[in-house]
Amino acid sequence: MTSVVPRVRNVHTAIVGAGLSGLAAAKVLVAAGRDVVVLEARERVGGRSYTIDRGGFAIDLGGQWVGPTQDRVLGLARELGIATFPQYKEGARLLELDGALSRYRGTIPAVPLFDKLVAGLGLARIELASRMLSRTSPWESRRARALDRESLHAWSERALPSAKARKLLSLGVEMIFAAHPREISRLSALSYVRSGGGFTRLAEVENGAQQDRFHRGAMSLSLELAARLGDVVQAGFPVRAVTQDARGVTLEGEAGVVRARYAILALAPPMAAGIRFLPSLPPAREALHLGMPMGSVIKVVVIYDRPFWREAGLTGEVLSDAGPCRGLFDDGSGDGTHHALVGFIMADDARHFGDVAESTRKAAVVAQLVRLFGPAAARPDDYVEHDWRADPWSAGCYTGLFPPGLMTRVGDALRTPVGRLHWAGTETAVRWAGYFDGAIEAGERAANEVIALNADGG
Repeated sequence: MTSVVPRVRNVHTAIVGAGLSGLAAAKVLVAAGRDVVVLEARERVGGRSYTIDRGGFAIDLGGQWVGPTQDRVLGLARELGIATFPQYKEGARLLELDGALSRYRGTIPAVPLFDKLVAGLGLARIELASRMLSRTSPWESRRARALDRESLHAWSERALPSAKARKLLSLGVEMIFAAHPREISRLSALSYVRSGGGFTRLAEVENGAQQDRFHRGAMSLSLELAARLGDVVQAGFPVRAVTQDARGVTLEGEAGVVRARYAILALAPPMAAGIRFLPSLPPAREALHLGMPMGSVIKVVVIYDRPFWREAGLTGEVLSDAGPCRGLFDDGSGDGTHHALVGFIMADDARHFGDVAESTRKAAVVAQLVRLFGPAAARPDDYVEHDWRADPWSAGCYTGLFPPGLMTRVGDALRTPVGRLHWAGTETAVRWAGYFDGAIEAGERAANEVIALNADGG
């Protein structure tokens, strides 16, 4: 990887974005013998994975987990020699709800029987409804428009006759989407659940999306891929304008100009809104860029000298309606020598706490940990955070969201090429959209589209 680029460069395919999706696309194209450049605005690769070193330990401030059925990312990790270890899950979980703190085991927390039955029924209805959707084109499914008009919040208010059950659903949704249920259409939520193999799989540790972590941090996947690609990856190159003509695509930025036969934009749709396209994109594609916000999350890691939650028979996993962290997990190292808790400030709370000083956020987080785990939590050794809403090259995390009414209007534009422009990024995936696995799927699919065009003389 280099930050020095020629003022004008000519290649077969230019890829915008050196997250896992863009790098996966480059890997496929290079293997097929194509001349490729990957243009990355940041001075690092990895996109929404972001690993830092803190005292010799890898701390993930972006995406960090992998789980069963995520075959692409697990296969890539094996290929790159990157080992995983299991998320700590021994003991009981905590639920903080309506001012009460309780321990529980299993998927549905310890609440009164009626509330538990309503929550279980609501979860079953979500699982069943998700399976009725088309995996590839949910916007074409039966009743798609009706599902898309209604927010997930509106549905829960109408369908779940228990305030506690509705709160539990809201907590789970915020943890999965980094958004309040009112911000997401019912259709898009069901499609996301379908993509990941079910709500339970998305929410759980064991046999779920949070089952395993990477010893060297999740960004190690992108770092290893970029190292193997070498000078194909050009950092520090924000793309400001993309122009198509009959012969190819011109990509321009302060760092220079790249001329290519094809381009793959491996970006979250909202990030493409900052690029000037000539000629203009079709209305549906522009509406996708402008109407699809990112999730809102501040990720915090609080480091301690000992894992007092484990000593108390707890996994470290928490759901809380009091905040500031909606959810917490154990964030200790695989070798057991580094002890930490990772927390997620979500949605409305992320917007609120994003406007205060870091010291104020830290004080609020530590106060919550004391409330949950006792006085031992009052004295952290270290604290580190990342506000993804304030990140200029992500504008949020984990993924782009479909508010009510958008998916049926612009869903077809997600993966449809526009002339010589092809679209990657985890939002465009069919399986595990929003996750590392979906990012790789999307990159490989876009690369193979370009290869097929070239083979046909396009």
